Amino acid sequence: MQVLMVASECAPFAKTGGLADVVGALPAALAHHGVEVQVLMPAYPALFPLLPLGEEVARFDDLPGGTGRLVRVISDGVPLLLFDAPQLFDRPGGLYVDENGQDWPDNDLRFGALSQAAARVCAGTIDGFQPDILHAHDWQAALVPVYLKMEGRSEPRSVLTIHNIAFQGRYGPQALGPLGLKRDWFHPEALEYHGDLSFLKGGLMFADRITTVSPTYAREILTPEFGMGLDGVLRARKAVLNGLLNGIDLNSWNPATDDNIARSYDARSLKRKAENRAAICDRMELDPLARGPLFCVISRLTQQKGLDALLNAVPHLVARGAQLAVLGAGEPELEAGFRQAAQDHSGSVGAFIGYDEPLSHLLQAGSDAILIPSRFEPCGLTQLYGLRYGTLPVVARTGGLADTVIDANVAAIAIKAATGFVFDDVSADGLAQVIDRVADAHADTRLWQSMQRAAMRHPVGWDDGAKGYADLYAAMVA
Repeated sequence: MQVLMVASECAPFAKTGGLADVVGALPAALAHHGVEVQVLMPAYPALFPLLPLGEEVARFDDLPGGTGRLVRVISDGVPLLLFDAPQLFDRPGGLYVDENGQDWPDNDLRFGALSQAAARVCAGTIDGFQPDILHAHDWQAALVPVYLKMEGRSEPRSVLTIHNIAFQGRYGPQALGPLGLKRDWFHPEALEYHGDLSFLKGGLMFADRITTVSPTYAREILTPEFGMGLDGVLRARKAVLNGLLNGIDLNSWNPATDDNIARSYDARSLKRKAENRAAICDRMELDPLARGPLFCVISRLTQQKGLDALLNAVPHLVARGAQLAVLGAGEPELEAGFRQAAQDHSGSVGAFIGYDEPLSHLLQAGSDAILIPSRFEPCGLTQLYGLRYGTLPVVARTGGLADTVIDANVAAIAIKAATGFVFDDVSADGLAQVIDRVADAHADTRLWQSMQRAAMRHPVGWDDGAKGYADLYAAMVA
């Protein structure tokens, strides 16, 4: 079976979050189920060195925003179709924002062009490649099913995966013309969303199947609390909505072979984690003699992630003799808050504002626990990395966090099944309570090591998720 996967990012080539990790790992996992995937993504500047190594397989002169071409290349084992349109993607800053953190004003054209190029591939533009399934990811690719339906195409069948419904690609109605969208589809039963065009709503209305990245999140987004205004659309299409749990790349994230950490280890050599903790203390200017639990945070610094509540709980965390290492960037007030916390609690709190992939691996390897107090979380990957590294996840009971972590309650501890700590109240008081639970458990060495081993046994790879997607694809073309 041939699948065209369309996304705005793919690890290790371009990444801002978990979307890239999923798109980078899923094709290899699907190959074990007889599914051949080609990933269509923009050629950002970091990918320019790959372009001369590939083969131009298509050229377009009339896309939104101008011309573009597709270059086929295989890199890091991933078959890529690079959408080369320098006028849209050759620019400084981030994938979606400029150097000042502001959205590029032509993001509608940038990702409209990506979607239209994908639709033309679906129509047979590339010799010898006719996908059976179009799999679009998030709002940046959500117009592909729309373009297919505009052309009256029933094949290939289309899947749209929601990684985070909070990001919807919303633009004024003036975008319809440049994007080549039907003006008579600008109504509430199609593309219109409160007077605007919504890329994501269009995809939700016209995709043949909709998936999201955990079973719990699939249920949550049917409610006003989590649906971000699209819960009505999703309830209307509930019959074609599935929640398939994400996995992680077990080769890239393996404490026994990880080149990014100070000392490799496995479930039988957990004492070696201490050398990684020492490396964290050196890097983050933490007291190496502290004996309480070392918590880490590896996250976008946003209120969605509950990090405002954590900031308010820092004094309690320090009072319990614990330490905190923060890696991330995001809302300026939270960046400033964690910098200040590191100054106010020197030796107990460290903050690296930005992103550093090797440091993220070291934090997973050397920390005792990873804090993820998200107010909503479609799936989350950092808790899966934590399980893999024996760094116990401390998570809010939402989305994929609830689906992947077994709370250390009395029953779970009794049967040695507990893999972390799950709590409900995302507030400073709620976090203080769960920090107390973690600190008490950490003081019991036998209990802590039993939980670490249970965490490291927990399946976190793509086996189940890839089979779920392969079965979904097969059912769609049957």
